[in-house]
Amino acid sequence: MDVMSREQTLEFLQTHVKTEMLMKHLFAVEASMRGYARKFAGDEEQWAIAGLLHDFDWEICPTPEDHPTYGAQILRDHGYPEDIIRAVLTHGEHTGIPRESQMEHTLFAVDELSGFIRAVGLVRPSKSLDDVTPKSVRRKLKDKNFAKDVSRDDIQKGADELGIDLDEHITFIVESMKPISDQIGLAPSA
Repeated sequence: MDVMSREQTLEFLQTHVKTEMLMKHLFAVEASMRGYARKFAGDEEQWAIAGLLHDFDWEICPTPEDHPTYGAQILRDHGYPEDIIRAVLTHGEHTGIPRESQMEHTLFAVDELSGFIRAVGLVRPSKSLDDVTPKSVRRKLKDKNFAKDVSRDDIQKGADELGIDLDEHITFIVESMKPISDQIGLAPSA
């Protein structure tokens, strides 16, 4: 089956995602996945759909340990292709499923960092990604009380898996997210 359209996926998300906060995270990861799909010559729509879907079951999952395994069957029942489901399953370390494809490595690499970068943008005086730099992100990474649920190890491991310097990875994600700043609750970029 072909990748479902973005419109179909947004309709699917409306029935499973309950909060605006989670939708903003999904949009941020989608934008990062689109950017990297272009960079790595991946299928942009497929990668974007994987980004949109990766945490769709977060709020409906019986326990955090069941995420994203719980959602995988729901995705199958709705006709999503196995490569997207596998990317969703491999975006967290706790499933024990090894990442193999470029799309899987990329989703893991952008998930935590996209959310972290958005959080850094929200605490900047401008509330804009224009003021988010590798230096400002690294400073917040050192602050263990800031976004304390974000795994700093996963952020570094993600960049390593892509073979990209962390500062370059941060810059790339910031630039990928700028066009959707208003959609993710940040001031529009200049």
